[in-house]
Amino acid sequence: MGNSRSFRKIIPPAACLLGFLALWQAAVSLFAIEAWILPSPLAIFQEMAAEWPRLMGHAAATVRLTLLGFAAGTAAGLGLAALLHLIPGARAGLYPLLVLTQNVPVIVLGDLLVIWFGFGVLPKLILLILVCFFPVSVSMLSGLQQADPKLIHYMRMIGADKRQLFWKLELPGALSHLFSGLKIAASYCVIGAIYAEALGSNEGLGFYIRLSSNGWETSRVFAGILIIVLFSLLLFGVIALIERYSIRWKVRKEGGV
Repeated sequence: MGNSRSFRKIIPPAACLLGFLALWQAAVSLFAIEAWILPSPLAIFQEMAAEWPRLMGHAAATVRLTLLGFAAGTAAGLGLAALLHLIPGARAGLYPLLVLTQNVPVIVLGDLLVIWFGFGVLPKLILLILVCFFPVSVSMLSGLQQADPKLIHYMRMIGADKRQLFWKLELPGALSHLFSGLKIAASYCVIGAIYAEALGSNEGLGFYIRLSSNGWETSRVFAGILIIVLFSLLLFGVIALIERYSIRWKVRKEGGV
């Protein structure tokens, strides 16, 4: 029953996507649009098949960078959220600065990091941490502050200290907020990795797309974009799956069970 319902949810977007691809293919053929301006979906898939080994090599580099940056950014975001929540006065002093960091354009940050640290892995990793930690820390901090005051009062009545309140009540209650932040951070991290690779690298899908764009190989650009989209969807799906099995009470509540 559940599988049938999930399948029915997939049908409408899949039908829209197929219709869009059919219109795209027809428009390219009807108006004789040159491939370097807008290749047809068929040409893109053919180019992807021809470039598959090379694409997978660059995709592997992007996946490694993204996962490393996502892990580091998540750890930084969680640590900062715990710091702001547990230390009195830390939120008032540091939270405005945290928001301020997000007003600096990523393009400017990327250029500065290259000037300071060169073209190695370090500037790319720092950039991903900077784009990833904010949604994690903000969502986690918001979740930690949503704990029921009555439950906090009851736990204090039975002798719970601040550490026990955090691990037994506040942290479990914040998980749904955390996963929302992780989904956003994952999308940001993929985009950041592509930009970092395009900025200065000799591998990765960002580098591949920039090289193809410079050579007017538009089919290869679209092929690279398609791989990026698939990877982003996969990463989002993995996080959603972990959320589903980590917060079963939330799933049951939303399902009406």
